[in-house]
Amino acid sequence: MLTIHDHSRDSAGMKYVYPVVSRRAGGVSVGINLNVNNACNWACIYCQVPDLKRGGPPAIDLPRLEAELHEFLREAVSGDFLDKNAPPGFRKLVNVAFSGNGEPTSAREFPDAVDIAGRQLEQFGLLGTVKLRLITNGSLLHQASVQRGIARIGELGGEVWFKIDRGTAAGILRVNGTRTTPGKLRKAVSTCAQLAPTWVQTCLFAIDGKPIDAAEFDAYLELVASIRNRIEGVHLYGLARPSLQPEATRLSALSAESLSSFAQRIAALGVRVIANP
Repeated sequence: MLTIHDHSRDSAGMKYVYPVVSRRAGGVSVGINLNVNNACNWACIYCQVPDLKRGGPPAIDLPRLEAELHEFLREAVSGDFLDKNAPPGFRKLVNVAFSGNGEPTSAREFPDAVDIAGRQLEQFGLLGTVKLRLITNGSLLHQASVQRGIARIGELGGEVWFKIDRGTAAGILRVNGTRTTPGKLRKAVSTCAQLAPTWVQTCLFAIDGKPIDAAEFDAYLELVASIRNRIEGVHLYGLARPSLQPEATRLSALSAESLSSFAQRIAALGVRVIANP
């Protein structure tokens, strides 16, 4: 039985395709994992990927990806997979999401994989009811091929969830393990939003028992305020599954009340907020 606490990538016995119960999406999400070697160009301290390493994915076997996605969608649409494997209240197919064990856009074949997902959704009559999503750190938005793939997601009625966890270079380095800047994130998310509807997704939690400090959150609010007219809103969420990174023992979930307080401050900017503890 699938649960919100287990996002195992091998639950369907496939290489690229895996189902999960998504509390944020409100049903069963069909994940596409292009980073089967557990490699990512970021190293977020809350990441649930085991044996995470730096780098990009190996070449994608596109025919296999398409065959796996076709097989799974056929079983979900015509079979009893959802009734047998999803808990009550989540027995509906809500999206096909490029997520997985690393940054999806780091795969050279990313635009081709998007075409495959669109083709299969159309074949099963799911376009318009099952949304195509990309969950990304946005670090490769400067590449033409990545922009092409995201534009195609937009054409297919899909959307992007763009990771922004902190608002200062020091905070981003501490949480995401990357030396980017708020200015670069602002530019990348603005480019992304021109190609497809874009949500910011933000993970908040305590480190060594201390939540995000006031100055860091103020900088985050300033960043969100600067892009509020471009984005659809903010998905704010906490730790539902334990980190598998070396910092795991230092991390803890915020209370629902604390997360709600942060959500209210974001909403005060005139930004739509969806919060999940």
